[in-house]
Amino acid sequence: MASLIVLVVLFALLWFVLIRPQRQRQMQQQRLLSDIEVGDEVLTVGGLYGIVQGIDEDDDLIVEIAEGVHVRIARRAVGGVVKPDEEDEDGLEDAEQDLLEDGVNESEEIVSEAGAEDTAALDRR
Repeated sequence: MASLIVLVVLFALLWFVLIRPQRQRQMQQQRLLSDIEVGDEVLTVGGLYGIVQGIDEDDDLIVEIAEGVHVRIARRAVGGVVKPDEEDEDGLEDAEQDLLEDGVNESEEIVSEAGAEDTAALDRR
């Protein structure tokens, strides 16, 4: 009787640790694939980014991977849908904008330090 209880507990543990999460991931992937629409940016399992231009009756997707370059891929080859990033009005993403501002601030400091050194050198003459 004790061995039966141990088997039941092990099976329950296996269910909650391995089987249940895997089923949830499968259902989430199926939902993602069924919700793909024209205009969505997708990432294929092969690593290609593209924008869905059309959906065939065979459940294939017509994806534009570059300007004027269209490929036909199976719907199940889609690894994920890419969410649009928030962009600034000049088209730079926030991280790029921060790096750019940091670089400008650092270069201004270097120029001002160099200018101060030049001024001090001129004063000594």
